[in-house]
Amino acid sequence: MINDHVSDMLARIKNGQRAGHRSVVVTRSNLNKNILEVLKREGFVEGFSDATDANEKPAIKVDLKYFADGRPVISRASRVSTPGRRQYSRAETLPRVSSGLGIAIVSTSRGVMTDHEARKAQVGGEVLALIG
Repeated sequence: MINDHVSDMLARIKNGQRAGHRSVVVTRSNLNKNILEVLKREGFVEGFSDATDANEKPAIKVDLKYFADGRPVISRASRVSTPGRRQYSRAETLPRVSSGLGIAIVSTSRGVMTDHEARKAQVGGEVLALIG
């Protein structure tokens, strides 16, 4: 049983890219879907679609993205806020990842968005993950 679906999804994406896989299957949840929409919009993954896992349970198939030389686009994916320790931040104090080259994924009252979008909308929220 998985307690933290977001951490599991990030680990599967990182491990899949290190192994050179074209796609990985992650647990389906609304939060995972929203995070994947942000990652697709920002160009970190090719895309994603609904699927089923080996046990015929609902899942999401994530198509991974690589540079032309074969390096993975996502070099860093780390969970910030965990179920045991939530991390909240105001719009002014949202973390900047790799001097603005990466993104922080933030869950706000207006939905899941990047740190850039949250600063522009002047909303804070729970910092879910850092992607670089």
